Order: sequence, then C-alpha cells, then structure tokens
Amino acid sequence: MRIFVLGAGATGSLLAQLLERQGHTVWCGDRDPGRARRFLGKRSTIPIATVNARNLRGIVRAARGCQLIVNASASVFNLIVMRAALHLRAHYLDLSSHLTRHPFKAEQFALAKRFEEKRRAAVINAGAAPGLTNLLVKRAAESMDEVDSVRIRLYESTESRDPVSQWSPEGSFDEAISSPRVYRNGKFRMEKRFAELEKFQFSAPIGSAAVVLAAQDEVATLPYNIAMRNMDVKIGGNEFDRLRRWYRQGKLSKSRGLVRERFPQTSSPRAIAKLIRQGVLQNARFAAVVLVNGTQRDPKHDYRMLVRTDCLFPTLYQIRQQGLFTTSVAYSTAHVAVQFVKFFPRETPGVFAPEMLEAEARRGIIAGARASGIKITTKNKSLRAGDDDDEEG
Repeated sequence: MRIFVLGAGATGSLLAQLLERQGHTVWCGDRDPGRARRFLGKRSTIPIATVNARNLRGIVRAARGCQLIVNASASVFNLIVMRAALHLRAHYLDLSSHLTRHPFKAEQFALAKRFEEKRRAAVINAGAAPGLTNLLVKRAAESMDEVDSVRIRLYESTESRDPVSQWSPEGSFDEAISSPRVYRNGKFRMEKRFAELEKFQFSAPIGSAAVVLAAQDEVATLPYNIAMRNMDVKIGGNEFDRLRRWYRQGKLSKSRGLVRERFPQTSSPRAIAKLIRQGVLQNARFAAVVLVNGTQRDPKHDYRMLVRTDCLFPTLYQIRQQGLFTTSVAYSTAHVAVQFVKFFPRETPGVFAPEMLEAEARRGIIAGARASGIKITTKNKSLRAGDDDDEEG
C-alpha cells in the first residue's frame, strides 16, 4: 500500500520504518520536519512533508496519492485527519481516541456512515493499550457465555533521575488531567482522578505495584461491543506515581497548563542514547494485564471463571540490544500498529474498534505481536463458590 503517516515522533517514525520494511511505500508529514528527521535517522530515505495536523487542506496536499492515512499525531486531530482520508478516498488508522464530544464513546464513530458511503475502512485505537488490550479482552470473552467484569491493569516505569516522557508531552498531560471513565452495573460514569488505589500483582520481574483509576480509551469501545456489567482500567508504576503526587500537591491541573519541566518533549533516539551514556536513564518497563470474569454454561451447571492475560513488552534494555533507542511504549505501540495495518479490513467499509475486527485478523495481530517480542501468556481459572474473583496471583 501507499501509506502516509502523520506525526513522525517516537511512535510514528518507528511505525513508518516498520511499514517500509514490510514493502509499503511510505512518506511522513510533521509540523517540524527537522525534528522528524532526527527521529527517523539520517540513514532513512523516507520523505517528510511539512504539514500541520490542524490544517485539513495541508493534510490532503501532503497525503495525496495515499491509500491509507495513519494518524500518529495527537488524538485531538482524529476527526480532521479522518476527513482528509475521506476527501482522498483513503483508508484510515489511528492509535487512540480523544473523547471530547462524547466522554463515553469514541469520537471516530461519528464518521462511520461517511466511511461506509465512501466504501473505505477506518481502524481506531490500533496500538498496544488501547489496541492489543482490546483484542485480548475480546478473545477471553469469546470463551465465555456471559461476561461479568473486565479489568485492565497497566504498568509504566522509567528508571531515571529526571522525568523522561514515554508518550508525547501533550498526550501525557491530557491523560493526567482527564477524569477516568468506568462502566459499573451497566452504566458509564466518571470517577475521580487517581482514585481507588489497589495493590496489584503483575508478573515477574515487576511484582506488586499500586495502581489507580486512569483515563483509558478501552472503556469507550469495549462495553458497546461485548455485553458486560463492569469495566475499569488502572495504571501503576513510578511515572504514574509521580503524576499522582503532583496532583495531590496541586501542581497538576488544566488551569496550570502543561509545564515542560514536568512533561518534557519525547526524546529522539540520539537523545535517548545520550541519556543512557550519562547514566540518567537506566531502563524502562511497560506491561499490561487483562482480567475477564464470566460464566460458562452447560445443560447441568454454570461455571464461573477468570481469564487472565499478561503482556510483558520489551524493556528499554532489550530494545537497546536490538540496536534501537526508543521508549518501551513507542516500540510496543508501533510494533502492534504495524500488525493492524497488515491485517487491515480493506474490503469492509466502516469504522472499527480493534474488538470489532474479524476473528482471523484478531488472531493474526496477536500472533504478530508475539513475533515482535511481546510476551503474552494466558491462564484460565475456574472459580468455585467463595473463591475471590480478585485473585490475580
């Protein structure tokens, strides 16, 4: 395919290179081509166009001739980039939602009818979390006759003296100031930021970590596509602990705005290499756990069960061993996104969350994620009367 990637930062630049290795014709657009070139590297021959993601006409000019537009820039631009794709009669893919118009439903679905009319497909939230996490929830739900609860637990940790952004500063700040969305007893509601502290047991080598409610996009699609009663997402790790501390100190609010010393620009590969040499950055970890509680039925009995799936993404140290200098989050998101492109539903028009894809595509994406170094393990546990549904060991 001919693919235009808008936003050539840590994730977009790596995704563009992975797509090129798959044999696609790829070019990028970014408001700062010089910075984009630093992320792509001097050896890369991928072209870069100067384009502002706020400018619909600019995107159309830069992406002309493409068959797929990937929005790897901020999610606030999703609808603009989708309209550009429609103008060009191109397919569309993005990595996350912004959830401003409707806090409980992904905004990309507002254009579903137009994509159907143009006979083009849009795949949304096609990264690691959201993205891979959605697929794992769907896979677990398919093993049950009834789903009671879905819990997603994420872990992000950076071993560094100073804050090192794994996401874009805008994305990190937006998540930090947003109220978490939960689905409780069949209804959506907002909860307080950094609320409902719990100790969660991640798999080794992480172990026990405090997690709190966080604003994640999975809650804005999964309850619409899988019948369930409850769902929430919590995040832990030193990066989120730092945000929680700033929030409790009154240093984190929309009115204060984005403070650069707290939310630095995402480091380029060269900058990451320098931080490692200086001893500022030692390692970084990213992990996800999906827990689905439900019931299996046969003519004589109902069986309660818990399906737990652990995802351990490559650490910064493991990524360095491959000769790459990027964050764990960017590496994981790009490698999963490239699998969504590989199994893109080009013949089926509409807007699709990951869990809405055909079973064969979902299986292929999970297998491709494993092949890229993401360790995925699943355990099924039968729950008897009196068993603790929250047993995560």
